[in-house]
Amino acid sequence: MTTDLAVIAFAQNPDPEARERILTLVQDAGAEVERFSTVRVTGPGSAGPDSGVPGYNAFTALVHGSDATALLAALRPDPLTQLLPGVDVNVVPTTLFDATRRKLLVMDVDSTLIQQEVVELLAAHAGREAEVTAMTEAAMRGELDFAESLHARVETLAGLPASVVEEVHAAVRLSPGADVLVKAFLREGHAVAAVSGGFLGVLDPLAEQLQLTRHAANVLEVVDGKLTGRLLGEVVDQTVKERCLRTWADELDVAPEDVIAVGDGANDIDMIRAAGLGVAFNGKPALRAAADAQISLPNLDAVRFFTDV
Repeated sequence: MTTDLAVIAFAQNPDPEARERILTLVQDAGAEVERFSTVRVTGPGSAGPDSGVPGYNAFTALVHGSDATALLAALRPDPLTQLLPGVDVNVVPTTLFDATRRKLLVMDVDSTLIQQEVVELLAAHAGREAEVTAMTEAAMRGELDFAESLHARVETLAGLPASVVEEVHAAVRLSPGADVLVKAFLREGHAVAAVSGGFLGVLDPLAEQLQLTRHAANVLEVVDGKLTGRLLGEVVDQTVKERCLRTWADELDVAPEDVIAVGDGANDIDMIRAAGLGVAFNGKPALRAAADAQISLPNLDAVRFFTDV
């Protein structure tokens, strides 16, 4: 019996009847359920014993006999609205479950791999956090050109001592489940990368800490020990993010359909579309409309369930 799709759902506090409702929707869409399971991931399971992060349920059903597009349309007819309140329902190909196929996980950094937006933390040192936050939010919604808005945000940092980057790095916190997710992929022999519209001064030590396979970000110009308010080299925008994904997949000999990309904002749309599976992690509407899968939990480790890692 051939199984070619997996229905994967997440909920922090699911309705006791949610599982049966999902199974009914799958069957009504003409698919046949081969088997299913539910796993409860505790808050500490995502983020350590001292975490106040809530846990979640992950439901997986292996199904066949239906087209993925048609099945997703039945389970999530509107990418911006949950058909079952509080439950993210996704459909993925079970080729992602094949442990013999090497995967590449590519993640955005700010508000995805980490909880903060680094440029906002830097701007706080210049007393311009509110201004920069407003620009960042507009750019993530797709209302501003990312590169132009980034140059404008970086200009607010002119004159700050370069040491402020180290201070900001010390204040950065990984998203709950990030460490669990990265370690799980690397342990299974897969590759993990991060690509950021933020800054290499913060991403470099994070990449070393997590032992990332590849990473890329923008470079802040420093003259005489101070930030100039300018960037060096090409801006890592959505076009560059997609290029990095394709280049890394080629270098690591990973098939395009085995690449999983995760992000939260409009700047991630191109790489999300280029991946075999594009995931919106607490995504802005523009990204959710483009993504193949969605996670509306604070737990980044939920991405593991898309590949059965």
